[in-house]
Amino acid sequence: MVGPAVSAESRPSPACDRACLYGVLDQYLVALRAQDSRRVPWAAQVINTENNVELIPGDGLWGTLTSLDSTYEMRFADVAAGQVAIFGVVDESGTRAPYALRLKVVDRTVSEAETIIARPQEAGVPFVNATLSAIPIWNEMLAPAQRMSRQQMINVANGYFDTLQLNDGKLYTSLTADCNRRENGTQTTNNTGPGANPIWKYGCEQQFRLGAYRYDDRLRARRFEVVDEERGIVLAGGFIDHSGRIKEFPLTDGTTRKSNYLRPHTFSLFEAFKIVDGKIRQVEAVFFTLPYNSPSPWDRALRNSSGPRP
Repeated sequence: MVGPAVSAESRPSPACDRACLYGVLDQYLVALRAQDSRRVPWAAQVINTENNVELIPGDGLWGTLTSLDSTYEMRFADVAAGQVAIFGVVDESGTRAPYALRLKVVDRTVSEAETIIARPQEAGVPFVNATLSAIPIWNEMLAPAQRMSRQQMINVANGYFDTLQLNDGKLYTSLTADCNRRENGTQTTNNTGPGANPIWKYGCEQQFRLGAYRYDDRLRARRFEVVDEERGIVLAGGFIDHSGRIKEFPLTDGTTRKSNYLRPHTFSLFEAFKIVDGKIRQVEAVFFTLPYNSPSPWDRALRNSSGPRP
């Protein structure tokens, strides 16, 4: 499943290269820190969402932000699609939370802003770590021989979701032997630290080979928004639905695992994939809980857009 095509009308100006996109992102972040959305170069028509709800620009986090963590950020850009994204940490009155932000830029103005914040009280998981350090591989540019086409990169990321959905031990993507995943700031692979889930001691591929995520019923409304070919990064959005029907299930090694979700439950997520030589090497996810089978505002966003208001 691939992301929506960029129409000729909404196609960004070719003059807005990586530096230009980062410049627009920086303008947005400066405005956010100042809690003044009027400083953002908004397009005439804007679609703005926070945690899966369409909001008037300037609402939500704009009114509650205390600070943005200046010591950690992960950013990347898609010049062809005119999109830019960042992962970081927000502080709201002393409560820190990982967040991810995507902007669509048309003629150097922001036409889409999509934010996901993993606030601890809303994340729906017992692990949210907002004391983060940069993982250098995200900033590495790939040699031309290590790169893939846009569609190939999307296929690798989509294959990860196919593998996760009703995970039964089969792989539909490629993973490096040293692949790691961080979710809401917590490393959930190759982690034997205190309080770690027993399944976290395994790497990405071994977890999937065991069928550890059988309870992930649906990976739906998949969108592949940002494809940074030079860095080998794909940013995907979507939902993970848990019906709650699976209570216990056998892993492929014969052991039994209890489901984490015993009632209907859904995550909304942003998930970034670092792809090197055609294989996923690093995964970074930010997600939160919302009502089961919730719809995406982005499915209807283009016919329900609001103009910018301060």
